[in-house]
Amino acid sequence: MSSEPDISKHDAVEVLRLDRQLCFALYSAANRVTRLYRPLLDALGITYPQYLALLVLWEKSPRTVGEVGEALDLESSTLTPLLKRLETAGLIARGRDPQDERRVIVSLTPAGEAMRDKALEVAEQFFCKLDTPLPELIELRERLKRLAV
Repeated sequence: MSSEPDISKHDAVEVLRLDRQLCFALYSAANRVTRLYRPLLDALGITYPQYLALLVLWEKSPRTVGEVGEALDLESSTLTPLLKRLETAGLIARGRDPQDERRVIVSLTPAGEAMRDKALEVAEQFFCKLDTPLPELIELRERLKRLAV
């Protein structure tokens, strides 16, 4: 005798509907955000993941690669090529930590610092495209942050 509730076939179909899935709602929202950012960031010559890395560095630079990876929740195997492209674009510089040669330090270049002002415009344009009241967006962000913990 099973202690599982008896779910009818109809109920099971309803539970498994795509439009009822939290995972799909999050996935769709993330895709929309990326699509809205794409043309804004294309104008700056950077990708969305590169933008996120720059956001971390605009908060504090220099940082170790490990600190950037932790902030973005990325493994170094994903982060390293992204940082190499930012370095090639002249937006960051990477170098060994003189106190610990195993650590790589990432810092903004003057061009990377200058891009911060342009990024303010990107954020403003992005929120206009969402056409959602700012208090709702702030509440959503806080709820998603709690979910991500």
